[in-house]
Amino acid sequence: MSEPQIVWLRRDLRLCDHAAFTAAAQAGPVIPVYILDDDTPGDRKLGGASRWWLHHALASLEKDLGRHGTKLILRRGSVCDVLPKLLEETGAKTVHAIRHYEPWWRRAQGKLQDELDLELHDGNYLLPPGTVTTGGGTPYKIFTPFKDSMFSAIDGFDILPEPSLSNPDSWPASDSLDDLDLLPTKPDWAGGMRDFWGDQHGTAAAMERFDKFLEVSKDYTDDRNLPSEDATSCMSPHLHHGEVSPRMLWDAMSRYTSDGARMFRAELIWRDYAQNIICQFPKYGEESYRDLYTGNFWRNPNRGHVIEEELEAWQMGRTGYPIVDAGMRQLWATGWMHNRVRMIAASFLVKHLLIDWKHGENWFWDTLVDADYASNGTNWQWVSGSGVDSNMFVRIMAPLSQSEKFDAGDYIREWVPELADLGDDRIHDPEANGCRPDDYPAKLIGHKEARERALSNYREHKG
Repeated sequence: MSEPQIVWLRRDLRLCDHAAFTAAAQAGPVIPVYILDDDTPGDRKLGGASRWWLHHALASLEKDLGRHGTKLILRRGSVCDVLPKLLEETGAKTVHAIRHYEPWWRRAQGKLQDELDLELHDGNYLLPPGTVTTGGGTPYKIFTPFKDSMFSAIDGFDILPEPSLSNPDSWPASDSLDDLDLLPTKPDWAGGMRDFWGDQHGTAAAMERFDKFLEVSKDYTDDRNLPSEDATSCMSPHLHHGEVSPRMLWDAMSRYTSDGARMFRAELIWRDYAQNIICQFPKYGEESYRDLYTGNFWRNPNRGHVIEEELEAWQMGRTGYPIVDAGMRQLWATGWMHNRVRMIAASFLVKHLLIDWKHGENWFWDTLVDADYASNGTNWQWVSGSGVDSNMFVRIMAPLSQSEKFDAGDYIREWVPELADLGDDRIHDPEANGCRPDDYPAKLIGHKEARERALSNYREHKG
């Protein structure tokens, strides 16, 4: 029998359209390995909600591998220590993996390539970063021309089928999934996530969900902005953990040509754009790109500002702005938030409260089941106006009018039950309408006051 091949898994927990699995299966018996690396200094550790989803994604992958008569090896520790030991234990000479671009994974990949035969394959994005470039051959920094070039470059995909897997003569020892300690227990705060997501984990569940979305995708361009409607795909956690590849979703949409389908494809391209950005600026998820946001621009505790109470009110959905509070409570309960509301809630933090976007990014990192280093940082810097391509800071979203414009009444009633009895004419701004219940907080700051303060702060630091 030929020597075994190790497939090192990270955010690519699937068998279909997986170039590392395909290459390994062609070369010999396959040993799939997932290593929970909580030990490497300088690496960013998974947030709590992501760990919860990861547990279920790994459980689903174990079942899929079981259909092939094989299994998943689980280990804990530094990947740069564990993988060389696995090679010694198994007699394998080669490790196959899907290439990742987060700075800590790039460091690990470089170190491992110096020490062992690590074959990296593409597969987590539509096209590898650097595939499309400007006329001068440089990476794009602005999204719109990047998007146009991506649309021109993509001419369909050949989706790799699930490979036929053979087993090694012997298996290395494996931890159990429970040994990874990914689920919260004391306390168990994941009840809302279980209720919201049910057993919708893994490739089959993701594609079933996506098939239902395709049936209504023609109206996606408009309906994606309506928080009260179930009109989004909810694919973000499946994509982040690699239960499906974006190529699989693009291919599944191949027979749809509506404006809504094109809009969804553009959002897949945004994921690629975010990866291109962190390849150029590895600290983009942690540091502002524009110089404007240095000095004393933000109200930060380390500059003498007292923001803890306001930050906690935003985190817990107690700002007095119903659309913001509904979104933050949905996030806390389910690990997910409607995309339009994410923008509104993010804008409120950085512009109404003048709190550094990094506090918001850190909170989203811990509470989102789809927390993604590149997308999270790119989205926050777009909203805050600090990014390489971003909304201008002076464009301040008005949460009250946004709530009314996008008909968020039912969404607010679901997530802010104190306001459930208010009609659509009053629910978006109960304080101004004189009907704020005693158990619902007053606004942290008035919209007009917040807007004037933000613009004054911008003028002061700009000039």
